[in-house]
Amino acid sequence: MPMIELSHIDKTFGRRPAVSDLSLQVPRGEIFGLLGHNGAGKSTAIGMMLGHVWPTRGEVRVDGLDVLARRTEALQRVGAIFETPVFYDYLSGWRNLEILSQYTGPCPPERRAEVVAWVGLAGREHSAVRTYSHGMRARLALAQALLPKPELLILDEPTNGLDPEGIHEMRHTILRLHRELGMTILLSSHLLSEVEQLCTRICVLHQGKNVFTGTLAEAVQSRNQVRLTVPDFPAAVRVLEQHRLIAGNREGKYILLAEGIGTDRIVKTLVEAGLPVFEIVREERTLESFYLNLMRQSTAAQPPLLAN
Repeated sequence: MPMIELSHIDKTFGRRPAVSDLSLQVPRGEIFGLLGHNGAGKSTAIGMMLGHVWPTRGEVRVDGLDVLARRTEALQRVGAIFETPVFYDYLSGWRNLEILSQYTGPCPPERRAEVVAWVGLAGREHSAVRTYSHGMRARLALAQALLPKPELLILDEPTNGLDPEGIHEMRHTILRLHRELGMTILLSSHLLSEVEQLCTRICVLHQGKNVFTGTLAEAVQSRNQVRLTVPDFPAAVRVLEQHRLIAGNREGKYILLAEGIGTDRIVKTLVEAGLPVFEIVREERTLESFYLNLMRQSTAAQPPLLAN
């Protein structure tokens, strides 16, 4: 049973659809990335998972429980950083956690001390929040999310506004939570490099629709694209096409291998045709190049959303 399951979700605000026929499953025990540009529907989808936003149509389940019908029970073991965390600046971090824990259930001082240590705020928990740096506020928000001993942690742009050092610290804290506590973590982020370092599986949203779900390995696989360096690239392409060894070429340096064809066949055929091969390398695609290409394809394929 998946930790999170959305089934054919629609959400409209007035005449504007924010999410359209969205189905998604987040497996247990994974760090799952939710990607998309601003306005793609990420925050709306997370809002529905947390019961803050009511879907127009569809079903939302967390830990097998219907969030719409059994919200309190479904979210009992869920922690979240959603949108911009708000604290009482004139109170200490410790006092803020005391107050905020009243919304998630009883929380003894021992548990507060435990999460303060986990997020690296020990020694500053009794200082006023107004004296905290942006990174310390982010750690306090994470401490609040950890209070109920969650099995599922939902993080909406947790590194937003952090400097490189703060991003590094947050990344390693997330990895520790996953590794040492076995949490399922849903991470929404626009920082593709962070997603690439953290997540095992991703979902990409575009105009409120799911345009890709799969493992990170599936997203960045080269799909038989090879960089070929030869004295005469057009001549090499003609030879390879005559032997039906490639399915296409681009940019005067890349070839797309036909199904079942290896680079050894390419080299052998070109050398026999009198064309020396200086370099032949399978292309390593990054998450960024995959994402940008997917956005271009999705924009061309989908009509624009209705305006208000």
